[in-house]
Amino acid sequence: MDQTLRRKLDRITDILWAGGVTNPVTYIEQISYLIYLKLLDEEEASRELKGRLGAGNGARLFPEQAERFRWSKWRFRSGASLRDFVRDEVFPYMASLVKDEPQVAEYFRDAVLEIVDPNVLKQVIDELDSIDFRKLGPDVKGDVFEYLLTHLGQSALNGQFRTPRQIRAFMVEMVDPDLGDTVYDPACGTAGFLIDVVDHVLARYSETPQEVPIYGEDWLEKRGQTLDEARKAIPNLQTYKKGPGEKIPDWGRLEAAIYGTDVSRQMMRISMMNLVLHGIRKARLKRANVLSEMSGLTEDDLARRYQVILSNPPFAGQIPKESIRQDLPTKSKKSELLFLALMLRSLAPGGRCAVVVPEGALFGSTGAHKELREKLLREFELLAVVSLPAGVFKPYAGVKTSVLVFRRPTAEPATGKATTKHVWFHEVRNDGYDPDKIQGGGRPETPDKNDIRGLLAAWAEYKASRYAKPPGAEAGALLDAGSEEPRSWWAPFETIAENDWNLAASRYKPRIAEPVPDEDPAVLIREVLTIEKEISDGLEKLLKEIES
Repeated sequence: MDQTLRRKLDRITDILWAGGVTNPVTYIEQISYLIYLKLLDEEEASRELKGRLGAGNGARLFPEQAERFRWSKWRFRSGASLRDFVRDEVFPYMASLVKDEPQVAEYFRDAVLEIVDPNVLKQVIDELDSIDFRKLGPDVKGDVFEYLLTHLGQSALNGQFRTPRQIRAFMVEMVDPDLGDTVYDPACGTAGFLIDVVDHVLARYSETPQEVPIYGEDWLEKRGQTLDEARKAIPNLQTYKKGPGEKIPDWGRLEAAIYGTDVSRQMMRISMMNLVLHGIRKARLKRANVLSEMSGLTEDDLARRYQVILSNPPFAGQIPKESIRQDLPTKSKKSELLFLALMLRSLAPGGRCAVVVPEGALFGSTGAHKELREKLLREFELLAVVSLPAGVFKPYAGVKTSVLVFRRPTAEPATGKATTKHVWFHEVRNDGYDPDKIQGGGRPETPDKNDIRGLLAAWAEYKASRYAKPPGAEAGALLDAGSEEPRSWWAPFETIAENDWNLAASRYKPRIAEPVPDEDPAVLIREVLTIEKEISDGLEKLLKEIES
């Protein structure tokens, strides 16, 4: 995405902000409506061309009687005529296409045009009209929306919707999704995890995948460096891969494997547009409160199991007991435990999951906490607990979190036998951003201190052993004096069971022995005797003063 395109997007957001549309979620949603209308018009133009060449099937998005609803037919209007036509006629028409274009109809269901100033609307439409999306590759179109989504990161109100790229990237790499894996995020927000899965799979099926720093491609431009030059200067630089995926044999298979739910209709629209602009037009996204008996999910939805689950669900609330789904394996009302229970239930045999949880879920002492952790260890294989820095979600939240990585066995464990044999712990102290400072609404970059490359190197070693040999020392070990503070360690199932199923990494961290002093013991003894004599003399002097 070049500077010209970035400037256009900046102008659009500036126009909306000045026009009173100041909530980032709202103006991104409004932009997504208009982008979708332009994309549909471009798709119609493409179908017309194919029809004239005899290559199309004659299907039209806008039949003759609906031509007036096309972007190209009304974008020249202005004033109240433009606003009223888009609000009162275009949006309702799109929402009516339930039979012919169900995904479009769902997108525009209950849609409201909140750009009330006709002049603001006209300026935004003119800016978008100057962008020919047909000529942009899916990677650039995806970057367009990702660039808009960075505005969510500048709003404390909406910080919960954006899991930082560096965290999503390592979680995706650890579960390593492949083509054919069904992938699910039950609290998908803006679809960050789902987009990262798509990028991961496309890179695997690309002739020459591209590596991108977690800070974005423009980060290299600003530094005036190539990736190789940046890596040479910063060995800890974290990257992720993307590519065109030209070797994928069946694109429909990739699209059909992407599932997501979110309780917010705004978030569903934004996530759907994010996926559309990344080339995934038929993802299975649905608005639903997945923890509730009145979830809006069908029987098929409830019965479905997924090969890969990735999520950073909300964990700041409680659900009324009467509303909680009865099929979830926990009696808790806490959302973090309910979401974890949902993932245990939704994981297919042989499937794997990576989920962000608050630290309290790992050591909470209630019966529900301990029962769910025991279930995780006995019936699933908990592969890793990755402890994250306390500041990873600042400035929105300072809560300490960890990532659980686990998989479901292909067959149910024998009675009395636990699936988990040991748990590997790894501590990330720096995620590529300063954990303590806040500048300009976010944390300053610290790419040279990023620990995540070390995490992934240790994980690769662990994975190569088929998870039989966890890196690092065993829990309770006493390391030699002068040893480097450990980043990795592990605990056997029995040790964790003895500790009330506590999964906090710090509970099992090995200690480092105190260094043995180099001084001669006789010298130390004389020094102690001298100090004691000084104390004794002082007390005798004090006693004489008191007696006199």
